[in-house]
Amino acid sequence: MRDWSTLKQRLSNPQATRWGVASALTAAVALLLTASGSAAPGAAPDHVLGWRVGLGNGEATSFAELQETGAPRAIGIQISADALASLPSDPSDGHHCVDRDGDGLTAHAVECIHTHEFVIPLPDAVSRRADIPFKWALLNWNAHGHIPPGVYDVPHFDVHFYMAPIADIFAIRDGLCGPEFVDCDDFAVAKMPLREGLMHPDFKDVDAVVPAMGNHLIDVSGPEFQGEPFTRSWIYGVYGGRVIFYEEMVTLAFLRSRPDSCSAIKATPAVASSGFYPTQSCVRYDAGANVYAVSMEGFVYREAS
Repeated sequence: MRDWSTLKQRLSNPQATRWGVASALTAAVALLLTASGSAAPGAAPDHVLGWRVGLGNGEATSFAELQETGAPRAIGIQISADALASLPSDPSDGHHCVDRDGDGLTAHAVECIHTHEFVIPLPDAVSRRADIPFKWALLNWNAHGHIPPGVYDVPHFDVHFYMAPIADIFAIRDGLCGPEFVDCDDFAVAKMPLREGLMHPDFKDVDAVVPAMGNHLIDVSGPEFQGEPFTRSWIYGVYGGRVIFYEEMVTLAFLRSRPDSCSAIKATPAVASSGFYPTQSCVRYDAGANVYAVSMEGFVYREAS
């Protein structure tokens, strides 16, 4: 597989969207949700649960903590201890495979993206509000990590909080372009520049476009790029000149340490849509519930500009 071998040379060079989706794809996504997830039972009035999916011998569940006004205090994903103790060991769930060498065959071990993906809608109390842009989460378990080698190639989760519709994201196809093998037309759309002011200057385009995700802009000033071990990292996702997701990456080892840790998010100077946006990203272990939580917190209302 190709990797980010030219990353250091690229760090000094920061880098009409097609959003139509066939009805068959929308139906397929609905089928995926029906097969893999269900609505979680209720909780305390200010702590609401969304959908849950099976993960190992446990489950992952979306949740939100709300103020009396309905504005969010926290939006996140919680993973049960049973799930964390029984994660899939196979590198890939086989969702994204392509004949990379053109031999007419698709070798699962080397021609499939090494991840397990889980679509988890957020609670209705969040997703149905027009002033909260985040609607659903994509949880990825990477048993062996991913590129670049020596940085993110350790077991970890990617927790994407999406603003774009599910069907639009799953329309970003597999193909032969970029280090993560994306359809070449979709790769070009993912590389479209953002309007000035919509991205923090520390986050760079390193060609990290992934099918059924989008382009990942990386904070190249982060500690994992300064020789320190990767434990957790914040990422912004873009596609078609739009910011489409916020993401926390967190290692399995860090979760197992039972943390209670929040970090300030490097906010973008401006946002394209008015609404509530987080200022902190948190990773916690809740001993009472025996769950591990990854959440966006410290929400403030921002006007589009």
